[in-house]
Amino acid sequence: MVNDACPDGSWAIIQSLATEDSRVKGINFSRNFGQHYAITAGLDFARSDWVVVMDCDLQDIPEEIPKLHEVAQTGFDIVVGKRAERKDSLIRKWFSKNFYRLFSYFTGSKVDHRIASFGIYSKKAILSIRQLREQNRSFGLFALWVGFHRAEINVNHATRVHGRSSYTLRKMLRLAFDSIVAHSDRLLRLTVMLGFTLSMLSFSYALWIIIQYFLRSTPISGWTSLIVSIYFSTGVIIGAVGVVGLYVGKIFDEVKRRPLYLISDTTFELQDDEY
Repeated sequence: MVNDACPDGSWAIIQSLATEDSRVKGINFSRNFGQHYAITAGLDFARSDWVVVMDCDLQDIPEEIPKLHEVAQTGFDIVVGKRAERKDSLIRKWFSKNFYRLFSYFTGSKVDHRIASFGIYSKKAILSIRQLREQNRSFGLFALWVGFHRAEINVNHATRVHGRSSYTLRKMLRLAFDSIVAHSDRLLRLTVMLGFTLSMLSFSYALWIIIQYFLRSTPISGWTSLIVSIYFSTGVIIGAVGVVGLYVGKIFDEVKRRPLYLISDTTFELQDDEY
């Protein structure tokens, strides 16, 4: 159980559970690093032939784990739960569906909005995912990227009873944008396509003006169209430079080689090679 600097006293509860049951292992971060970094820490310390990843809000129902395990025994390395009926508000479901459509397009991955992190993963799949140490973390995309034999099955989804999700619209958009830049170069490709398209349109328009001038003696229009064109092209150039800057920023984050997370406390003794 990984406590990502939760302010609601979760670490004390984890410590109490670990005291009562030696099978419970708790990890406490030094600060909030984010959901996918917490998942990474859990995977780094998990020691088993099969690992289940799930959130702690109990919208992922623990009683569904045997179903995942049963399917995994038929020859799958990854079995993820598909929320056939999400117990969320209509607005959240609508936003999530369209959000992941756009996300799938930009990342070049088929991401189903009904699938989150909840699933069971073989030791082989987990060890492969653990090798991916880039700073921008997206467990779902990692699980898709490593491949292996995968199954998606319908599972029940519960209504959230306690607390509110920390994933605000702003955080979701930031995560999506970071993942798009970190896992795909499609934004760069679209920028190049936009540049070529504008160049061809400008060239065609210039030819049209020349033809009109010589064949029909139509005077060239004044400053309005020129100023609009300058501002438009300048905006496109600045936007293109900004996209390149985002990719450079991601490179900067990677070359610093900072640890993905820092551990403040654990309920178990760390080995020397685990610090």
